[in-house]
Amino acid sequence: MLLASLEQVVFGYSDVPCLEDVNIHIYSGEFVAVTGPNGAAKTTLLKLALGLLQPWEGNVHLAPHNADGNKLVVGYVPQHIAAFNVGFPSTILEFVRSGRYVRGSWLRRMSKIDHDWTEKALRQVGMWELRHRKIGELSGGQKQRICIARALAQESDVLILDEPTTGMDQESRFGFYELMQHQVKERGKTVVMVTHGLSEVKDHLDRIIELERKDDGGWKCCTMTSCSGHFVPVG
Repeated sequence: MLLASLEQVVFGYSDVPCLEDVNIHIYSGEFVAVTGPNGAAKTTLLKLALGLLQPWEGNVHLAPHNADGNKLVVGYVPQHIAAFNVGFPSTILEFVRSGRYVRGSWLRRMSKIDHDWTEKALRQVGMWELRHRKIGELSGGQKQRICIARALAQESDVLILDEPTTGMDQESRFGFYELMQHQVKERGKTVVMVTHGLSEVKDHLDRIIELERKDDGGWKCCTMTSCSGHFVPVG
């Protein structure tokens, strides 16, 4: 099932476009990496796909429903999670549990299912034992993990992750890649992840989207249909 697409998209922040000729299709059940040099508009690409930015030209589509006909749930973990300040009042448990409200009214009482999903998500990222700590007391890598846990607690159909392993040690990063691959292969989820650590994660991926500089400046997309293939320009 096609979940998201960008077709002939052009976008920029001033008079000069930073993305051109963008043609991307994301399907359910894929683990996709987005990569490219610093400044290659990778975060901008994610925000366009999510509808947080509107393209100058071209079409962006995000499916309103999942394969079961239910509302599509997207879990987005942006960059700079470490910017949570030390005075942030929530505990880890409260923060991750709040992700369950995407499944119903903010005024409803939490059910046993909500509590079970919250615990499961925190255990998956190795943060259950710290659940009563304040978010402001955490390291950058720990903050990354609880934001990922919140997205998992939402039962997201699609996980959009912008450099999610920032601040994690190598063991935590490898564990995270395995967790994401499990979400894709065993649970049918879709994961789109910006990363600079392509050599670490490539064995888990289905596809790579690479941003490359155009001859006249700006960035274009190239996609790799499989991780044993070759980059093929698109658009």
